[in-house]
Amino acid sequence: MIRPVQPTRSAPPTSPFSRFAIGAGVSSLGPGVQLTTNLASRLNLRAVGNGFNYSTTFTTNGFTANAKLNLASAGVSADIYPFRAGFRISPGVLFVNNNKVTATSTVAGGTSFTLNGDTFYSANANSAAGTTPLNMDAALGLNTSKPSFTITTGWGNTIPRKGGHWSFPFEAGVAMIGAPSLTASLTGSACYDQAQTMCTNVASPTDPIALMIQNDLTSQIAKWKTDLNPLKTYPILSFGMAYSFRVRGSGVKQ
Repeated sequence: MIRPVQPTRSAPPTSPFSRFAIGAGVSSLGPGVQLTTNLASRLNLRAVGNGFNYSTTFTTNGFTANAKLNLASAGVSADIYPFRAGFRISPGVLFVNNNKVTATSTVAGGTSFTLNGDTFYSANANSAAGTTPLNMDAALGLNTSKPSFTITTGWGNTIPRKGGHWSFPFEAGVAMIGAPSLTASLTGSACYDQAQTMCTNVASPTDPIALMIQNDLTSQIAKWKTDLNPLKTYPILSFGMAYSFRVRGSGVKQ
């Protein structure tokens, strides 16, 4: 007896917003968390938030700086899977970008420092002469363009279409943050010679030594900006892990 061939039943389609994934990872934007949901068979919507703080001390050109790195960003991406699984392309937007570096620096009295190739000396503290050692405040902003367009590629679907819960995604790309902004200001007193016979308050609008120092600072900032210009396309590199689950009442078992 020949039995009729039973038609193969295909898996029911996955309805939008029927699956979610919660993940955590580490990236060049700092440690972060993400929430992903499915929109179509080859399309996910992903929201990401990152944050990180770090302090350090370093010396450059005679300035001993106390620097603080503050990373805080949030964005959304569309994860497009051309081959249904595995490889993806993810255009997106950083709609919150507060990434920056701030620094305060002191040059000990009698110590030399260099600006734009010229060498000066921080004044010794002298209440009678009204001099104080030189100080600098600086701020580097990695957020000129707001919001910032992002584009990444990666591997790993945080909402596996063939079932399963755990995934370990990886991605690499860039954020178009614009040319970094950089500001720096000097306060205190500086000298043209090590013997400190020609000293001035660097904020003086008329003293020739102060004007020379301020002009050198302006030129130095321009050079630093040129060195930092490649960061206008800020690199994104991240990896992490995620857990996906079905929303109750979605009517789809995976």
